[in-house]
Amino acid sequence: MSKANSRTFGLLLLVSVAALSQSAAALAQSQDRIKAGLEIWKSSGCADCHGPFADGNPEDGDFPIGANLRTTRLDTASLRATISCGRPGTGMPSFDEGAYKIRACYGRPLGAAPDNLQPAPRSLNLEEIDTLIGYLQARIIGRGKITQEECQSYFEDAFSSSCDDLK
Repeated sequence: MSKANSRTFGLLLLVSVAALSQSAAALAQSQDRIKAGLEIWKSSGCADCHGPFADGNPEDGDFPIGANLRTTRLDTASLRATISCGRPGTGMPSFDEGAYKIRACYGRPLGAAPDNLQPAPRSLNLEEIDTLIGYLQARIIGRGKITQEECQSYFEDAFSSSCDDLK
């Protein structure tokens, strides 16, 4: 191999290694963001209505039945609007405390939130809403039936008895 070919090969090898290491770092970052989205899901009361796996099967009958997000066709903008602004009259609360007052919702003029809007268990900032959407898009939307692996990942326990019936 000539010196020129050897240098070219070395440069290509170096670029390939750098690209692979960046891909691994991006994947780790992505996995961390998905895990952060799951924690927001768990801590914000989402599972109270949508169920732990977002299939519309809540564990507690005291809450309204939320939509099955595993089959939703909402895009990113629609998910953001729904989580931020809620859905007046449906049981879906507004998680953005600035909704209606600081940020317009559904074409309404700025002002008070609608009277028939459920209260949210806690507010989320816009970054948390986007992180939650990232989780939904990566792990929930379009995923079909819940698998035992998903169940165990949710409960962070490979031996959770809650997942036994998903074999």
